[in-house]
Formats: sequence, structure tokens, C-alpha cells
Amino acid sequence: MSGFKSLFKQTFIYGLATVLPRMLSFLLVPLYTSPDVLSSPAEYGKVSVIFSYFVLFNVILAYGMETAFFRFFNKEDDKNAVVGTSTISLILSSLGFFVIALIFQNQIANYINIDVKYINLVIWILLLDALVIIPFAWLRANQKPMRYAIIKIINVIINIGLNLFFLLALKDLTQKGGFFNSIYKPNFEVSYIFIANLIASAFTLILMFSFYVKLNYKFSKTLWKQMMHYAVPVLIAGIAFSINETFDRILLKELLPANVADTEIGMYSACYKLALFMTLFATAYRLGIEPYFFSHAKTKNPQKNYANILEFFVAFGSIILLTVVVFAHVLKPYIIRSEAYWEAMWIVPIILLANFCLGIYHNLSVWYKITDRTRFGAYISVIGALITLIINFIFIEDYGYGASAIATLIAYAVMMLFSFYFGRKYYPIPYNLKKIGLYLMISIVFSFLSFYQYPEDYVIGIVMLIVFLGLVIMLEKNQLKQAIKRSNRQN
Repeated sequence: MSGFKSLFKQTFIYGLATVLPRMLSFLLVPLYTSPDVLSSPAEYGKVSVIFSYFVLFNVILAYGMETAFFRFFNKEDDKNAVVGTSTISLILSSLGFFVIALIFQNQIANYINIDVKYINLVIWILLLDALVIIPFAWLRANQKPMRYAIIKIINVIINIGLNLFFLLALKDLTQKGGFFNSIYKPNFEVSYIFIANLIASAFTLILMFSFYVKLNYKFSKTLWKQMMHYAVPVLIAGIAFSINETFDRILLKELLPANVADTEIGMYSACYKLALFMTLFATAYRLGIEPYFFSHAKTKNPQKNYANILEFFVAFGSIILLTVVVFAHVLKPYIIRSEAYWEAMWIVPIILLANFCLGIYHNLSVWYKITDRTRFGAYISVIGALITLIINFIFIEDYGYGASAIATLIAYAVMMLFSFYFGRKYYPIPYNLKKIGLYLMISIVFSFLSFYQYPEDYVIGIVMLIVFLGLVIMLEKNQLKQAIKRSNRQN
């Protein structure tokens, strides 16, 4: 029992530390979409495109070494060699990227059509973020969840605090003169956003610097080759995932006319953030349940428990889908502060459903993790990325961000179906498809009726939500009673 409590505690702490940075972008949306901060959706569109490149290059600069570190740290007897080899590898690759990127920053800026002053800041941030990858992994490997979480939370607090300072307070403080006048520049809001990010990343590296002071700089060429062999498939899967997650903004920038691209990206990105309610639920659920998948893999008939887990996930996810859709128009003025963005609100149910499919995919993926067929995860992610790219390339010019929203839904839905198909072949799990299908069908139909047929008719929306909640309670009451009894017996 003490081991289980320890596992739950660590899972909760790591989950909190993982979810909070994801919430950062959500918490800053009301600030960025305020017309007093960023003057138009086009300005927010510029920020969104740059953050899309962040996601992609963070994956490339990590090149799967973090995952390889965990695998070999638990496998090898000489743990100092694992820590030293992975750290030296990332230091050299990060510095190499940094030097080359700085030399060619003007060419990069011209190629991707982003102001060079932003490119310079991005290069520095990417370097700082890459240099803390292994230190954070080392904290997790050595079971130091509190230090890990505290540093992650400090990063978020500094980032939010500096955004508020630069974008809201600084202009008023210039009236006092002195220091504040020296750092204030008019029409510098986008740069301030990345300066805040840079300072937060620098402070994080300072907090982790003791790792580098104490490190035994031991490099094994043989071990490095083994780690890279393990890391490359992880890199491929990571790039595919980043394409599915954010590459549509980059394609919108490249394929739409220059006079509308940033505006469409800004509207699309702001309304996309409303799907974060589903993303946070799926992420927290996955972080909490993955240890259970592995710890129960060798118990008697674990497949039955895995089936129940997916059933509960779909039930709760369906409730979140319908709730957010019903109250989306109530939420929008609090999260997306300017009406200039609301034109893209029609994508909200589509993106919510897409992220719901992604959450189901992660739950279904238990089969290839348990059976050590993780290459299927890479294959399926690549298929999703190809779907994303093909649909966007073909339809963006005619349908704009609408094509990107539909592409996201189709990609994640196909990934979900592929995982289910191969899972039945290699590790059959007795999912209650009738009940899961019922939850999905009713929540999707109710959501689309509420949003598109009866928009802002809260009487109809709330009635549909109550009916669906009643259905879930009725069908799950026996399962809930059994879970409560088990919990009481354990206590």
C-alpha cells in the first residue's frame, strides 16, 4: 500500500508539473487577445506561428535522447556513463545548432518570413530549453518529484509574471521615468512575449546549474551509438506528433495570401485554445493511468481493467465535450477578449472532438506499450502526420483554417481507429463497444446540435447535458458502486 501511495503521489506531482506549462498558453490567451495588448488577430497570429516552430524544434533538439536516457539509466549498471554520455551529446548538439542558427539567422528569417529579431530570441530560448532536458530527466530518474515540480512551476510563474509586467504594467510605469523608460519600447509587444520566455528559461537553467557542476563528464561512444539507435524512432514519432499538433499554423502562413495569413492564424489559434479543457483532461488522465497499465500488466486478466478504464475515459470525455460546447459562447468573452477572433468559433466542437479522439488513442495505445511493439506508435503517428499534411496542402488555399481543423479531426480519428484495429490483433481487450459507441454518438450529436443548430440556446443545451449525464449515471452506477466499495476496503 505504501508503494502504491508513493506511486500516486509522484504521478500527481509530475502530472501537475506537466499540466501547468500546458496551461500557460491557455492562461495567457485573455492577455494576448485583448485589443489593448496585441492590436489585432494578425499580431497574435505571428506569435502562434513562432510557437509552432518552438514545438517542432524542441522535438528535434531533444532527438529522443530524453527517452533513451530513461531506458538506459534503468538498464545499465554504469549510470554515470549514461548521464554523462547523454548530457555531453545534448550539449554539443545544442551548441552546434546555436552557432549555426545564429550565423544563418537572416537567411532563416527570410525563408520562413518571420522578423529576424524574433528569430534571434527563439534561438536563445531553444538553446536554454535544450540544456535542461537531461537535468530534468535526471530528477525524474532519481525520484525527486518535488524539486522537478517546483522548478517547472517557478518557470510558469516567472513567464506569466513577466508577460503581465511587460504587456500591462510597463507602459504605465514609464511615467515614473528612470529604469522603466530605458526598457520600454512602443509597439514591442511580440518581442516582450519572447523576452519573458527567454528570462524564464534562463532562470530555469540557473536553478538546474548544480547538475552540471556535479556531473561526471564521462562519455562512452559505444553507449552513445546504442542510445541513438533507440532514440531515432522516438525522434520520428515526436516530429510526427508535432506536425499533427501545430504544423497547420506554419502551413497556413505559407499557403494563404500574405495579407490574410496572420489574421486567420490568430483567429484559429485563439479559438483552438478552448479545446485545452479536453487536452488537459486527457493529459492528466494519461499521466495518472499509465503507471497502472504497466503495474497491472502481469496480473490476472488485466484486459478487463483496461477495458473499464477506456469506458470511464470515454464517459468523462463525452461529458467534457458536451459541457464545453454548450457553454462555449459563455466562455469566449472571458478567454478570447476581442470579438475580432470570434469568427473562428465554429471550429471549437471540431477541435474538441479531435482532441477527444487523441485521448482515446492514448488509452488504446496500452497494447503496443505492454507488448513492446512501440514501433507501431511511430507508424501510426507518421500516418496521422501524412494525413495532416496532405489535407492542409490540398484544401488550405480554398478553405483556410477550416481545412486545418478538419485535418486535425481526421488525423486523430484515423490514429484512434488504427490503434484499435492493431490492438485487437496483437493484444485483444474486451472493450464494451456498444456502451462506448453510445456515449460517443450521443455526445457528438448533442454537441453539434447545440452548437450549430441551437447556438446560445442554453435551455436546449442544458436539457441535452442533463439527459446525457442521466444516461451515464444510469449505465455506470454499478461500476461506480464497485469502485467505491473497493476504495473503502483499501482504506
